[in-house]
Amino acid sequence: MAEPTDIIEAPFDSALSERYLVYALSTITARSLPDVRDGLKPVHRRLLWAMRLLRLDPAAGYKKCARIVGDVIGKYHPHGDASVYDAMVRLAQTFSLRYPLVDGQGNFGNIDGDNAAAFRYTEAKLTRTAIELMDGLDEGTVDFRPTYSGEEEEPTVLPGLFPNLLANGASGIAVGMATSIPPHNAAELIDAATLLIDNPQADTAALLQHVKGPDLPTGGLIVDPAASIHEAYATGRGAFRVRARWHKETLARGEWVAVITEIPFQVPKSKLIEAIAVLVSEKKLPILADVRDESDAQIRIVLEPRARTVDVDVLMDSLFRLTELETRIPLNLNVLDADRTPRVMSLGEALNAWLKHQFEVLLRRSRHRLAQIEGRLELLGGYIIAYLNLDRVIAIIRSEDEPKPILMAEFELTDRQAEAILNMRLRSLRKLEEMELKRERDTLEKERKGLLELIESPQRQRTRIKRDLAKLRERYAETTEIGRRRTTIEEAGPTRDIPLEAMIEREPITVLLSERGWIRAMKGHVPLEEANQAKHKEGDGPRFAFHAQTTDKLLLAAANGRFYTLPADRLPGARGFGEPVKLMIDLEADIAAFMAALPGRRLLLATSEGRGFVAAVDDILAETRKGRQVVNLKAPARLRVVRPIGPGHDYVAAVGDNRKLVVFPLADLPEMARGSGVTLQRYRDGGLSDATSFAFAEGLSWPMGGESGRTRTEADLGPWRTARGAGGRMPPVGFPRDNRFA
Repeated sequence: MAEPTDIIEAPFDSALSERYLVYALSTITARSLPDVRDGLKPVHRRLLWAMRLLRLDPAAGYKKCARIVGDVIGKYHPHGDASVYDAMVRLAQTFSLRYPLVDGQGNFGNIDGDNAAAFRYTEAKLTRTAIELMDGLDEGTVDFRPTYSGEEEEPTVLPGLFPNLLANGASGIAVGMATSIPPHNAAELIDAATLLIDNPQADTAALLQHVKGPDLPTGGLIVDPAASIHEAYATGRGAFRVRARWHKETLARGEWVAVITEIPFQVPKSKLIEAIAVLVSEKKLPILADVRDESDAQIRIVLEPRARTVDVDVLMDSLFRLTELETRIPLNLNVLDADRTPRVMSLGEALNAWLKHQFEVLLRRSRHRLAQIEGRLELLGGYIIAYLNLDRVIAIIRSEDEPKPILMAEFELTDRQAEAILNMRLRSLRKLEEMELKRERDTLEKERKGLLELIESPQRQRTRIKRDLAKLRERYAETTEIGRRRTTIEEAGPTRDIPLEAMIEREPITVLLSERGWIRAMKGHVPLEEANQAKHKEGDGPRFAFHAQTTDKLLLAAANGRFYTLPADRLPGARGFGEPVKLMIDLEADIAAFMAALPGRRLLLATSEGRGFVAAVDDILAETRKGRQVVNLKAPARLRVVRPIGPGHDYVAAVGDNRKLVVFPLADLPEMARGSGVTLQRYRDGGLSDATSFAFAEGLSWPMGGESGRTRTEADLGPWRTARGAGGRMPPVGFPRDNRFA
């Protein structure tokens, strides 16, 4: 059998890259990115074109969407019906497009995020905005190309004067690039375009005198500073921070609720309310008691606070931070220019590109009209010659078998003129018709002269475009319902840090940590003696017990110098034995200390080798499971002392295993967030047993031991007062035998 002759040998990598490049370019230019001239992707353009051919103008009746989608995929867009219908649904949604291009009848989805009904149930027609976007399609204003089957034609771009790209925005993801353009106010865009007609080099600051920022279909507030908005429009890349619109409603007896009336763009209302409800049910925002959806045609989400004393601004700031009541709308003005080349444009570049297209449309429309006038004037000239020589014309027609060449030769007529005369009806020969022809000729001559002046004069073209824009602006003016700005530009700072008390319901607890590391929390401030009597597993017993609040953070120090932070509200309850603390943190050593991490508190840290320093609690907190290494140690040294420094404490007392005591100023110790510290006391044998801080004027105290609970205070500490790092001397009589201060 003969080998095939159409096999081409090529390296696999080059063949693959060439074919992928073709796919990528197709995705970019024919699917995902909008055209800067009409702001449409091919599927949207084909939808509007098909609806126009079906005569679905605003004054006509609706037609089934299934019929429209069928025409689109059968004649122009060979893709799935679901994707085409989804694109059509978006063009009809008032909460998706600032100026809808399709007027839908039936269920086209809602702001809750529900999908539209199937296309066999819904009907549609064009809106007036869509008609304005397609105005001029029959006047030679744009090029047409064959459809994929070659049986029909479709426009390559729409010629209408409506600034659709920025007015309705666009979004899409191509290969290696994407676009995201939020909707804007049409009247503001027209004002900016009018400025550019007179001054094409106007900078972004001048344009922003007219274009205040995005104007979203769902309203809301844009709270970015002016500098951020300017940067986004100047570069074509950026983002806008959008917040829901809300107000406070006062009820009886001083109670109040916060009511949300507008939500951010492209945020489903149902998911937003569900997220807020989760915060309430899981008590992640205790100052919020309930959320209710009282929406009908207008959005009304009611937020009920836990108490009337709650600060409404704290509540809303918390919700802005925790939910999509505040979102960021991206701006990536990546579009196809007139040469079908994708590039990111600034606001001025996009408007100038659109205006250039409008000038081209104006010239093509004028030339098309001029050609029509020339043709009509040619015929009118022939008609008038016929009227002036009517008897002779009739005689030629009656007497000649082939009157056409005779008429052309005798009266110097063109072929079209002679043909038109021969096709005239008898009723057209009345005197009144002759007068109408001359009047029409004079009118057309005047229009022809004006068109020639327009084509030859750039100044007249600018004036004409400005006049047409002014007429279009009247329909989209701020005083009209469709043109009224919906999104307020109102600079606001970033949301405040949410107070921990607002996130966690503040309740007193008693924290217990056993010798084997089982942790739990008892509700309320239980007496510590009673707490230490709690049941433990066999072989286990009490070690740490202290009072705290659920809003506190707990600080756990390991003997290897690593510190961990535990949230008090996440501790297991006290019904059982609790849980191993190792389930909450990656603990790799014995526990050296455990306490509430009170803000502003300082700690005295000391190791078994007699080195130490002062650390601020705020500097050593670590929210991760792995904790933070605070004290650097060399084996076999261990972290031995983690003791809070009380108010007014100005001295440190250290005692070694050799029962020698030193007292020196607290100021001699450095304050650090991490380190090995400095020498507190020098030893020949053993190491540090204990260290504490105290107020020198009040003396050094220690417990007497036994059940008396008495303490002893040594006021005269002169014999032990020395420089840091000294060896020390034996402590006062009565000092505990275990060499511990407490």
